[in-house]
Amino acid sequence: MLRNLLSGGGGIDPGQLAGAAGLPNDPASVAALFGQLQQAMNHADDGIDWSAALRQGEQRAASGQVQITDDERARLDQALQVASLWLDEAVVFGRLPESPELLTRRGWVAATMPVWTQLAEPVALSIADALTRVMREQAPEEMQSMIAGASKLMRGIGGAMFAMQLGQVVGQLATEVVSGGDVGIPLQADGRAALIPQNVAEFGTDLDIPSTEVELYLAVRELAHARLFRHARWLRLNLISAITAYARGIEIDTERLEQLAEGFDPANPTNTDELRRAVESGALISAKSDAQQGALDRLETMLALIEGWVDLATADATGRLPKSDAIAETIRRRRATGGPAESAFATLVGLELRPRRMREAAAMWRAVTDAVGIERRDALWAHPDLLPTSADLDDPSGLIARLTGGETATSEADDEFDQALEALLRGETPVAPGEGGESPETDAGGDGGPKPV
Repeated sequence: MLRNLLSGGGGIDPGQLAGAAGLPNDPASVAALFGQLQQAMNHADDGIDWSAALRQGEQRAASGQVQITDDERARLDQALQVASLWLDEAVVFGRLPESPELLTRRGWVAATMPVWTQLAEPVALSIADALTRVMREQAPEEMQSMIAGASKLMRGIGGAMFAMQLGQVVGQLATEVVSGGDVGIPLQADGRAALIPQNVAEFGTDLDIPSTEVELYLAVRELAHARLFRHARWLRLNLISAITAYARGIEIDTERLEQLAEGFDPANPTNTDELRRAVESGALISAKSDAQQGALDRLETMLALIEGWVDLATADATGRLPKSDAIAETIRRRRATGGPAESAFATLVGLELRPRRMREAAAMWRAVTDAVGIERRDALWAHPDLLPTSADLDDPSGLIARLTGGETATSEADDEFDQALEALLRGETPVAPGEGGESPETDAGGDGGPKPV
């Protein structure tokens, strides 16, 4: 297929190419794929044209979408106002400057796609560059000159296919997420919060809980998440940097690629399915390096800290709700079975989030709150160096000892300063170092007489 494409020959089955890209094999999707590929071939620069991601995402999200009713809007606006009042008692971070939004599924795709593409671009470019390197290394001699001029073309084609795959993923997520922060990262503009009424209603369908309680609980969670990222503005860059650090180390598994190429027969459906599974599962990507694993570990720890803090803040703010514990348990089960956050990060960087780490993070934040209070707990988000580590999630006692010990040391230092200042104001000059305790008002001979002035 690749040889035919580069040589200008025919023989490319559009359905096979769409299937390999993980796209539905219907005429509209195939036409969109080839239109996007044609546009990529004519793209002037080395970047990726992400417009296909937005089109694919909106198209998938719009299927089955219902519009927001006036009754839903009034009810959820009131829930968000009450949630903000409750949250004021549970966290230090102030209210958001912008009013929360109510979005349709398609509206959520449009609002969040700029951040999705920012997260996905380093991964897409790394994969395209790795594939180009493999082509140069593995291609036969007679194709080397052709490959040398095809790098930009392959980056454009690979980027176009990646963009369409991303659109499919985000479009599917739009049918599952209940809010703007449901995947654990800030997907909207700074300080914005949002709920998706259709998905909020579906979330509570099978629960024996009044819908007003479900709406209030989810409103508090969303506002807590948005307030955290509004206060700790470095968080967004921290998460994106971890994904970029992972992407830099992506390499293609050349042995696996050669095995698939040697046995590939386009006419055999079994071979086609095997190729699609290899692409979708990431089997063509080499095993993670130590640096990549370190980046993923940092990313997982940060996401666990975020979710754990949001869980705790929400639990404290919704104590008035009779069924708050039941709603929290539903969210925990949702994570365990692979919720939107788990799906998103598994697709982007192959990170399998562990619900256990999030439970440990919530327990750690609870212990910190009990030990030092809400204000000092939330002050830890002021800088990344202040945040708890992965080891602190395993055993919070060391963190609590540092926090409480630091408070004692600070108090003692303040007391010493106050005593020294008071003595100075009384006219008592402190003993200088090296004077051995002798009064500065006596001479070195110790005769008690005054020193000469």
